[in-house]
Amino acid sequence: MEITLTTLTLTSIQTLLSILLFISPFIIIIFFFIFHHSSSKSTSHQSTFKNYPILGTLPEFYLNRHHFLDWTTHILSNSPTNTAVFHRPGKLNGVITANPANVQHILKTNFNNYPKGPTFISLLQDFLGHGIFNSDGQKWRSQRKTASYEFNTNSLRNFVVETAANQLHTRFVPLLEAAASSNKVLDLQELLERYSFDNICKVAFNYDPCCLTGDGTYGSEFMQAFEEAATLSSGRFMYIFPGVYKIKKFFNFGSEFKLAKAIDTVHKFADNIIKTRLNEISHVTDDETDKDLLSRFMNMSDYSLEMLRDIVISFILAGRDTTSSGLTWFFWVLSKHPEVERKIFEEVKKIRGVYSGEGCYSFDELREMHYLHAAISESLRLYPPVPVDTKSCRKDDVLPDGTFVGEDWFVTYHTYAMGRMKSVWGEDAGEFRPERWLEKAEEGGGMVVCRSENQYKFPVFHGGPRICLGKEMAYMQMKLVVATVVEMFEVVVVAEEERSPEHVLSLTMRMKDGLKVKVRKR
Repeated sequence: MEITLTTLTLTSIQTLLSILLFISPFIIIIFFFIFHHSSSKSTSHQSTFKNYPILGTLPEFYLNRHHFLDWTTHILSNSPTNTAVFHRPGKLNGVITANPANVQHILKTNFNNYPKGPTFISLLQDFLGHGIFNSDGQKWRSQRKTASYEFNTNSLRNFVVETAANQLHTRFVPLLEAAASSNKVLDLQELLERYSFDNICKVAFNYDPCCLTGDGTYGSEFMQAFEEAATLSSGRFMYIFPGVYKIKKFFNFGSEFKLAKAIDTVHKFADNIIKTRLNEISHVTDDETDKDLLSRFMNMSDYSLEMLRDIVISFILAGRDTTSSGLTWFFWVLSKHPEVERKIFEEVKKIRGVYSGEGCYSFDELREMHYLHAAISESLRLYPPVPVDTKSCRKDDVLPDGTFVGEDWFVTYHTYAMGRMKSVWGEDAGEFRPERWLEKAEEGGGMVVCRSENQYKFPVFHGGPRICLGKEMAYMQMKLVVATVVEMFEVVVVAEEERSPEHVLSLTMRMKDGLKVKVRKR
């Protein structure tokens, strides 16, 4: 067997790098305990990130990065303005806030000063390319303009509801019925992800991966790769030393080796969708190709194949991961609040009686489900699918609460923490209470309706010029799933402990071990 010098050298370098990356955290821990004596106060009421000599916030970040959301929520809740400044070596400074006034300033008032920025874009570029969620300037405006026009058409809205209802009743419900008959334990998170994936592929690309039925091997392989790519890409944000991922990527080892393989699978799947759609478009009339979003982008704009691929990946991220995450957490919360489930069931049956309908819910029926809308909003408040979002500061600025933000600093608004701030939602901020969203309508004889909330107090769908275009459709899809499931089944969570499930902090917030349930027919 012949071993080349190049191979031997590369192996040696990879081994050395692995050792250095392994011991570096221990060095940081040593520094942490050396300087730890400088603060003898309890951290239970810590109102800002501790700033150690030389290392800044790095020691605390290292010790708490695996429960980042809860750690930062604790810090922000004790801060007078729900804002804290973050310092790390290498001039990596930033601000994390859960203050609605600051969020409005970042997302709307001074929008042009807070783009995604080159650092954020570069971390996700391998995976998301220059899609709408990972671009600034003209690339973002062009995609936004096309998508905005399409999302406001009645034809797309109807197509979304029809597709979601069809796949729900022909695929999702039969799986629940089979599980109910056999008393089988299901991973509801996995089912919801497969349902959302099939649904977004049909709506966005007129492509059916058949993941929910189990007939789509290629689609299932892609789903796994997509999930891994999203998790590993977001993991780049959690490195102790930000540039480490570039070294690992250059030598193609560790998590970057896995990421490259996952992204290759994702890109091949997206490229196949595009080629298939282009071929179909060339053989049919325009009237037959104007339903799915990808075709509309192809017809209205001059995008390269690479750009179309980035658009495909962005649509999947938006349509599959966020909706399934929101629904998974909602069904878990619902299992802890049977009184809320009962009220949803009563509302659904009442609407059935008013409309004298059966089978799939119509758009009008879903729109009348105000209590269900409130319950979903309340769940999203506490468990937002995208828990944090980060921007970059172009020029020195001062936030409304007086916090200074330097040029090239990162600025993160913390949606997860904001939903738990007593200063924002009152003393009962930690409670699940759908009634906080309900009010009597000014017209309609005192009818109780779900009110809209200030988007900067409730930035689950972001806000300002970048506010989510699919917000209404997301609500409709979630209401459709919940109303159908609650009307037909009782969902019982199978859990050994009563505490909240752990989450996986990827680009969206997933349940760590899924949501194991049993279902019973009503």
